[in-house]
Amino acid sequence: MSPVSMTYGGVSGYVIFWVLFAIGFGLFAQRVYFLLRLMLLGRKENRFDKKVYRMIYMVFVTIFQWCNLRSVTRKDLAGIGHTILAFGFLLLLLGYIIFIGFAGGFGLSRFLMGGTFETVYSSILDIAAVLVTAAIIWAAIRRYIMRPERLEGEINIEAGIILILVFVLMVLHFCIEGFGYAAHNISASWPPIGANLASFLSGTGMSQSSLEVTYKSVWWLHYATILGFLVFIPYSKHLHLLASFPNVAFKSLGPKGALKPIELETAESFGVSKIQDFTWKQLLDLYACAVCGRCHASCPAQTSGKPLSPRDSLILNPKKHLLEVGPGLFKAKAEAPIAALIGGVVTEDEIWACTTCYACQEVCPVANEHIDKVIDLRRNLVMEQASIPETAEGALRSIEDRGHPWRGTTLSRTDWAEGLGIKTLAEDKDIDILFWVGCSYALEERSTRVAQAMAKLMKLAGINFGILGAEESCCGEPARRLGNEYLFQMQAQKNIEILNGYGVKKIVTACPHGYNTIKNEYPQFGGEFEVIHHTELISQLLKEGKLKVKKGLNELVTYHDACYLGRYNDIYQPPRQIITSIPDIKMVEMEQNRNNSFCCGGGGGHMWLEERTGRRINELRTEQAMETKAQIVVTACSFCLQMFDDGIKAKAAEEKLRVMDIAELIAAQIEE
Repeated sequence: MSPVSMTYGGVSGYVIFWVLFAIGFGLFAQRVYFLLRLMLLGRKENRFDKKVYRMIYMVFVTIFQWCNLRSVTRKDLAGIGHTILAFGFLLLLLGYIIFIGFAGGFGLSRFLMGGTFETVYSSILDIAAVLVTAAIIWAAIRRYIMRPERLEGEINIEAGIILILVFVLMVLHFCIEGFGYAAHNISASWPPIGANLASFLSGTGMSQSSLEVTYKSVWWLHYATILGFLVFIPYSKHLHLLASFPNVAFKSLGPKGALKPIELETAESFGVSKIQDFTWKQLLDLYACAVCGRCHASCPAQTSGKPLSPRDSLILNPKKHLLEVGPGLFKAKAEAPIAALIGGVVTEDEIWACTTCYACQEVCPVANEHIDKVIDLRRNLVMEQASIPETAEGALRSIEDRGHPWRGTTLSRTDWAEGLGIKTLAEDKDIDILFWVGCSYALEERSTRVAQAMAKLMKLAGINFGILGAEESCCGEPARRLGNEYLFQMQAQKNIEILNGYGVKKIVTACPHGYNTIKNEYPQFGGEFEVIHHTELISQLLKEGKLKVKKGLNELVTYHDACYLGRYNDIYQPPRQIITSIPDIKMVEMEQNRNNSFCCGGGGGHMWLEERTGRRINELRTEQAMETKAQIVVTACSFCLQMFDDGIKAKAAEEKLRVMDIAELIAAQIEE
């Protein structure tokens, strides 16, 4: 007999069951409603397009645990344990639903309880419970004994409570089966754990009445634990069990490298200064965080000793702040007191420490979007408070006055092309492809050799190309990443007008930052162009036989994946194909490569920001390159080229290691 169908002190077990359920679910719903109201304090944002795709994507990522399985490495198997917990708990949750439906008096026993179904499903639950118990024990060992670096600073008490609750649920699950079978003299060989425990209990000499009382006690304790777990979830870091589903469903479906524009003419304020200035989706991010620490451990700013932690600075601290000040904002949103975010919750040092490398978002299992938050905070600092580091301010002023960020250069836009016979579009606009040179390759002396190498390759391949020359201006990427959206949009609109005026359709550039901006962000302002990175073009020309490599290079090289080329635009294979096309060359990968690559330290405007705290990021990456014993580190980004050049000099490693752009490397081996 089910404990629910019995009477306790004259009160029906069904009444007790549903009263407890109403209390537990009521407390749960009250908290969820409160959190939903807090989230809706954020600004409006349309994330409701492509609804079917979003639902399918959410199911694939969360239900099938791709969010965790993709993070599994030889050094960190935690994703496997989390997947076991997720799948096991889903099976058990379904069992709880069946159990509640049966126990609650819906008459489902006629269809689900007894016979083959109950035996098979109970056996499956036994196996799931064993796996979940093993995963819980391993999680406790990992969290409290073999604690990984990524869990540094993570909340221990809440995690411990959840581990204990889940462990208790598993133990009680086995006890319900064992004592229930023993109390009712059920002899069976399946489910395996429950049946064997029942056999053991029957042989202990316990009376049937004692077995029955114990069975009812563990049954109700099990039910109370389930309700306690339900109530605790929205109060804890395990709120992600609820929020991760919608957060994944509402993730940005645009290009990874595209920031959201500001409607400058209609905006009442710029960027984010208060918690309610974030959008509702940005606030949902705070709830969805699993506090796994992957973003914390992968952040180059954090690794190098800077104050920024994507987990703490951009998620946990704002979440705590939202929960503290949110209730006061309910009374009258328009008249609510202003709660400072910048300076109190997130410091300016944290905001400027970000290199926008995307490593945090790449590893986040619940699709949190950290970069937009950083840029929104910078936008407020720059456009509302006129607060920006001096060196960055100088670069932005140079863009505004001279059309490029390199204040000290004496070069013109066309000096690098002198004597190469390269036409400008002003001279002849009948071209097949525009070579967008970029500020660094045209105006930074070391980088000009890359532009020359790229021009040589295109000439050898017989490509009809041209350049804008003096008409080329900064694409605006540094301005946008440093928070000056107005200057970016001004540059973008000016460049788009020039490109459209010449009828440009196809663009090649060697700069990943310009590539990302023109390809992914210019369409926001009507600039629709086919944009190709020089690694893609060179790789294609080699495949087609338009470029032929005959000279070998008997040296060991390693390739550095630039953030804006790799993580932002998923270009990993073309550069490796180019390198391996060279006879006799030997290539070795750095430990952190491809989507796990470590930032050079130059992104997010950091080419013009001083690193005053901790170690220099470029030196850390240079050390990683040196560990491979390579003689050449190859890159495909002007910022990376300069950062490695500085890093090699700082390590006094000029005789051991040199840096080359991939265009320089292949041009030196090409048949003329």
